[in-house]
Order: sequence, then C-alpha cells, then structure tokens
Amino acid sequence: MEDLEQYLQPNEFFDFNAPKVKQKAIELTEGCETDNEKARALFYYVRDEFKYNAHLFIPMFKKMFIASEVIESGRGFCVSKSILLASLARAVNIPARLHLWDLINHLISPKLVKMMGTWTMHFHGHSELYLNNKWVKLTPSFDKGTATKAGFLPMCEFVDSEDSLFPPFDLNGKPFGEYVFDRGVHADLPLEDISRVFQEKYAGFKMLAKLYESGQIKSIEDIPRINSPKY
Repeated sequence: MEDLEQYLQPNEFFDFNAPKVKQKAIELTEGCETDNEKARALFYYVRDEFKYNAHLFIPMFKKMFIASEVIESGRGFCVSKSILLASLARAVNIPARLHLWDLINHLISPKLVKMMGTWTMHFHGHSELYLNNKWVKLTPSFDKGTATKAGFLPMCEFVDSEDSLFPPFDLNGKPFGEYVFDRGVHADLPLEDISRVFQEKYAGFKMLAKLYESGQIKSIEDIPRINSPKY
C-alpha cells in the first residue's frame, strides 16, 4: 500500500500550517460530510477566486509559489494554484500532491508563444487528491473570466472521483490540451529543476535571470507588463 503520509505534511510551499491557509480550509469545508464534498468546495474556491496570470510563473520569485502567499495575492498560475489546492486539502486531512507536465495549450495567444519561443509550456501543474482510495487529477488553473475571455472551453470541472484535465479538443473541435511529457508527482515543489529547465528552454527567462542576478529586478512587480491580464 502506498505511503500517503508524505502527502499530508506541511513544507515551505505547501504551508497549510500557516493560519490563513488552515483557517480558510476549515471555513470552506464547514458542513461537508465527505472528502469528496470537501474537495469540491476547495477546488472551486481555488479555480474561481484566484485570477490566472501565466506571467507570474517565474521561479526566482519563490513566494509566488507558496500557498499562503497565493491567498494573500489573490492571483496565481497553474503550479501556484495547484499547490494552493493541495495545501488546502492537506489542511483537512486529504492526501494531496503536485503533478507536473510539459503541456501544449493550442489555444494560447501567439504573443505568449513568441515570448516563450515555443508552444510547449514546461512544468505545467495540476493537483492530485486522494479520494475514494485513488488519486484524482484536478486542474484549477483557469478562473471563469480567463477561460471565457481566452476561449479555454470547456472548463475543468469537479466530478466525484473523476480526473479533470484539459480536454484534447475545445467546444468547437479545435485542438486544446496536449500533455507531451510527464515530469512526475511531487510532495514538494522541485523549484531548482524548474529553474534549470526554464533557463535551458526559454530565452526570455535567461534574460530575466541575468537581470535578477544583477539586482536590476528585485520583485515580480519590477517586470514590465507582469500584471497584464492579456496573453
């Protein structure tokens, strides 16, 4: 039998022992009788209450990945929102972990593709919660506003004990989510691995890393257009 204890522990990124995370998890699941009911409440909170912004996915700014910091900021991206969902689940004793992939979202804008220099989004993340004796994949990335504006439809929904991933085709039959490489499941965030791969694969990230090391940028707010909702 799989050892689930590692998926119930707090750590630097999954900091559900922080009061704001623990209290929010208890508040959201009050009155829920089953783990499925708890997971549903947590999923929709993370999916819809946190504005998605791909430009926040910058490894040198560690606090952007920490569950309590995500709650404080009210915004996130695939990995940070998945960490938050998993942290909230751990807070109410549901084993939870992070699953990382290289993903092609065929519907993202050409501007983002140009910025990355590739269609492949390395280290896309979703949550996995242990429900009804099995791991269930849950993708809380896109809030309703972002999904509707960008045409990322159908949205990922919570269906008891069923995986919720980006579908291969959208509502119009166009290619949507293509999972191209499995980077495994994680009880903690492999941030150093992410940073290394980003420097190998994304020319723009190399530039940001140099600016960060030279002290020209000290926070994510120093990066032009970082808070733009556009893609």
